[in-house]
Amino acid sequence: MSFTYEYPRAALTVDIMLFAKESDALSILLIQRKYPPFEGMWALPGGFLDMDETLEHAAKRELEEETGISGVSLEQFYVFDAIDRDPRHRTVSVVFAGFPDSPMKIKSGDDASEAKWLNLQQLPILAFDHSEIIKKAVEKFFSGNY
Repeated sequence: MSFTYEYPRAALTVDIMLFAKESDALSILLIQRKYPPFEGMWALPGGFLDMDETLEHAAKRELEEETGISGVSLEQFYVFDAIDRDPRHRTVSVVFAGFPDSPMKIKSGDDASEAKWLNLQQLPILAFDHSEIIKKAVEKFFSGNY
């Protein structure tokens, strides 16, 4: 299939939030970016939609490629479309959320140099608009408390 457009188009991405209880704390799965932009910074797992896949398939593929996690149930959470959310070009992200019973075993891969479960109350500065994404999810799923 070939596509040719006279006008520029936005890129479509997916980002994935996995939340899990660990003792009394709530953790989220993050990856450390291997490449620019934001090389070395922590971010949600995610990436670009391929032309031959659905959004849900892209989310599951990216999650497995970057963290080794598969088989977790994901639900669409929200669409983030701020014009300047990615310094490379215009991107729109469909964010998915999952809630495993406990932190799952992870193995970083693809463009993630590391993957780790981090306590929501001790997050570093995150890449892109991922702090905003997590804040909005916490307000919805956990009534702003974590």
